[in-house]
Amino acid sequence: MHHAVIAATGLYTPPHSLSNTELVETFNAYVERFNGANAEAIAAGEIVALAPSSPEFIEKASGIKSRFVIDKTGLIDPEVMRPVIPERPNEEISVLAEIAVAAARDAIARWGKDVSQIDAVICAASNMQRAYPAMAIEVQQALGIEGFAFDMNVACSSATFGIKTAADFVASGSARAVLMVNPEICSGHLNFRDRDSHFIFGDVATAVIVERAEDAPPSGENAGWDILGTRLKTVFSNNIRNNFGFLNRAAPDGVGATDKLFVQEGRKVFREVVPMVAEMIVEHAGDLGLAPTTLKRLWLHQANINMNVMIGKRVLGREPEDGENVIILDEYANTSSAGSIIAFHKSSEDFAAGETGLICSFGAGYSAGTVFVRKR
Repeated sequence: MHHAVIAATGLYTPPHSLSNTELVETFNAYVERFNGANAEAIAAGEIVALAPSSPEFIEKASGIKSRFVIDKTGLIDPEVMRPVIPERPNEEISVLAEIAVAAARDAIARWGKDVSQIDAVICAASNMQRAYPAMAIEVQQALGIEGFAFDMNVACSSATFGIKTAADFVASGSARAVLMVNPEICSGHLNFRDRDSHFIFGDVATAVIVERAEDAPPSGENAGWDILGTRLKTVFSNNIRNNFGFLNRAAPDGVGATDKLFVQEGRKVFREVVPMVAEMIVEHAGDLGLAPTTLKRLWLHQANINMNVMIGKRVLGREPEDGENVIILDEYANTSSAGSIIAFHKSSEDFAAGETGLICSFGAGYSAGTVFVRKR
């Protein structure tokens, strides 16, 4: 059996940032038009008037101030309110594969080795662009990687499930190194006409390379991270759901099609997921012989500021100090599977050899994954 390490990570950030103010201006313009067009029905009690939003409401509810998106023009047009991403011919690389490749190239450059040493590619994300061929195989081809590739979807937990799978491939000898990518165009599945959720998500892509410990430098800046333990958990719930699929191809902005986009029962999710994840982290740490209080940093899934703060407090048994519980929600919003990897990628360079941390994700399913790591 081989020991697996996280050797490098990569990040692709779209060029367009969309602020809460811009989003609210578009949403409120839509609300004004809707209420005006349905004034008589609203007065008669046949239709409920839509309520406007505000940047303050969004930030208080989520901790989000802005988000990066693949397309901004459609999202600031009250007549469109969805990303405008032209369909590409089959001969051209798909947009999801394109951003995954960009993140992968960043990780490969940081790794400093040739792609010939990578034997597998996993594309782990919430929203696949198509059913087949697998996005992972397209990424594999674009990068010139031999071996095998496949897609996996465990919603917001996809990255930790992907790291676990990659680590198992390495441990068993099935692969010397595995590239795991998380391309997330979350704006494509979001209902921008829903006051309670139109602000939640952003677009991004991340990448992680997992390799055998004997192939990684034993120490130094590029030594990577020992994977101390991985654990996965799923419990079925309808409280976060998206019904879009090839059996029900209703247009996202068609009548009655709102359940073909992202929907959730936010309060139920908070009540049920926070204790589940906190208990899972503490139990897993105990089984590894780690005291949660010895963790230098938590890189949690970036779902909601209130969820992250509460989980951090339950795990550490106190209010997290600055830098202990990384938050990138304010700049990136919820980026589904990529959130915990962004946090890890952007806030881990100050670790000294021997210091430990936790990568953790949780989301629809319900699903949750924990990856404890130690700087080599």
